[in-house]
Amino acid sequence: MLPMNFALELKQGLAPLVDLLYPPRCPLCGDGLGQQGGLCVACWSELEMPGEHVCGACQKPLPIADTDELPDAEQEPQYCEICYDEAPLHDGVAAGTIYNAASRKLILSYKHGKKIALAPMLARIMSARLEQHEPDETPPLLVPVPLHPIRMWQRGFNQSALLARELAKLGKGELLVDGLVRRKMTPSLGGLGQHQRETALSGAIKPRRGRLAKLSGRNVILVDDVLTSGATSDACIRALREAGAQNVRIACFARVVEGFGTRD
Repeated sequence: MLPMNFALELKQGLAPLVDLLYPPRCPLCGDGLGQQGGLCVACWSELEMPGEHVCGACQKPLPIADTDELPDAEQEPQYCEICYDEAPLHDGVAAGTIYNAASRKLILSYKHGKKIALAPMLARIMSARLEQHEPDETPPLLVPVPLHPIRMWQRGFNQSALLARELAKLGKGELLVDGLVRRKMTPSLGGLGQHQRETALSGAIKPRRGRLAKLSGRNVILVDDVLTSGATSDACIRALREAGAQNVRIACFARVVEGFGTRD
């Protein structure tokens, strides 16, 4: 394996040649860019980022009431209807973007268009929503949502695992790429009700036996590309809790909110 500094210098040295052969272009609109791995200004402005007025439990955007609000320091946490009725299994959600037309196009290009070179950019956007752990702290484990082996063979890669790897490079945690295993194929969850989703996922995701000791007592960041109903992430969280994980947060590139649906 090449030393990290040498690999970085080699990458930087080859960058002009790569740009000559493959001119940098915006992955959304195709316009020329100054460097690889980004979006043009117009397309960047189309991404919707989570704001500050969010649910205190799941960080889902909340409607802003037409009333005078107290300063942030004096405000009590507010909760969405779902979290108000029942506390979520997770300990928080860090979403890079809100799922809209622009983020959807990026996800489709990345996951189904097999443009895995988008992973570093997507991870950088996610990274902005995650705290930097202190040098003397035990870093959280970055555990991706697993794919079934057949689905992995069909797609050729696990999109969540690639994002987790990039987050590890950005110093957001310690990568544990095989902490979870998907034991059975599950159907598309789009269009299914909550009970049907839970039934489809029952027993599908488990902690990997060889990683139980690693997961026990650790804080975990569950990494996924898109968070929709939460049925898949809940199944993963149950498996992580079974392995003894303590605090389990979710990190995703895009979060679906009411009015703009997608598959889970």
